[in-house]
Amino acid sequence: MSRPSTSPASASGLPPAWRVPLLVLGFFGLLFGTGAGLARLGWSMPETAASAAALHGPLMICGFFGVVIALERAVAIGRYWAYLGPLLAGVGSVAAVFGAMALAPWFYLAGGLVLLAASLDVYRRQRALFTFTLALGAACWPIGVALWALGADVHQVVAWWLGFLILTIAGERLELSRFLPPSRFARTTFALVLAIIVAGMLGANRPWGATVFGAGLLALAAWLLKQDIARRTVRNKGLTRFIAVCLLSGYAWLAAGGAILTWAGGGFAPGAPAYGAAMHALALGFVFSMVFGHAAIIFPAVLRVAVPYHPSFYVPLALLHGSLLVRMAGEATGLLAWTQAGGLLNAVALAAFIASTASAVVRGARDRRTSPQRG
Repeated sequence: MSRPSTSPASASGLPPAWRVPLLVLGFFGLLFGTGAGLARLGWSMPETAASAAALHGPLMICGFFGVVIALERAVAIGRYWAYLGPLLAGVGSVAAVFGAMALAPWFYLAGGLVLLAASLDVYRRQRALFTFTLALGAACWPIGVALWALGADVHQVVAWWLGFLILTIAGERLELSRFLPPSRFARTTFALVLAIIVAGMLGANRPWGATVFGAGLLALAAWLLKQDIARRTVRNKGLTRFIAVCLLSGYAWLAAGGAILTWAGGGFAPGAPAYGAAMHALALGFVFSMVFGHAAIIFPAVLRVAVPYHPSFYVPLALLHGSLLVRMAGEATGLLAWTQAGGLLNAVALAAFIASTASAVVRGARDRRTSPQRG
């Protein structure tokens, strides 16, 4: 996940202070989604979070990532109506947690449709492979939610939701590849990879679907590792290097998730050997690596606050990767204690990330206040 794209409209739209409540709604989804996940692992949680245990996936993907990505897109296009996307998705999370579960999918669906409209607006303004990929990713979210709202189980739609996150990130990284433009062959290869991933999503509930989807993710990871400028910027220092480390480690988790889906068997069925390990390799290892890496860019762009780099940014990243390794080891060996410990440490990593980012915002505000005195 990268900064919102700049456009002539981005100077207008909702003022930064009014965007804060929308971001709070996103973190509401993250908080209760994390609590629901811990409850599923057997940890004692407050009743509100425990009662939402079955909604761990929807709260994390629709309630957190959906809100944040829709907010980014709204800032990018600078249209007031686009802010309905994060608002509606956030209301969906509130409805899910506080007893109006029947309404939650429809709020998520409405938010996803607004994001899709905003993404199509971006594609209308700039016809390019990366804007097409962003629109394709945006379409995956409401497709998955619509199927869920009509009665499908979460595991039957999770490929669409993963596609939403993965294609959104791929489109944003493709956009930034203008600094190291891919060849025509590389662009054609990228389009073919998209086709394989979409084929896997369409066949997700068939025996071959997960294998095709996993193969597409493996190919995408190889493409990103080869084409992304992070291979060069990792040699730099400070924030630039940190972002590159996050990207490259995230691509490794993308490859791991793709490999598990391709070869472990069982597809997207709960209880299958591939299911838990692949979901967490992709949604935690890959997607959150992107979030950690770009927080210092996203927050200034969305909220107009400074997030100065500090070496402590590596602490949540190390916790994320280490805890995920513990969790996947537990899932692979059937050792519940390891899985539980890994899940708890996953939550600690997310809490450390929030604390680190908040500390950086405070530090940036303090530096901004004192900088005139230094001059």
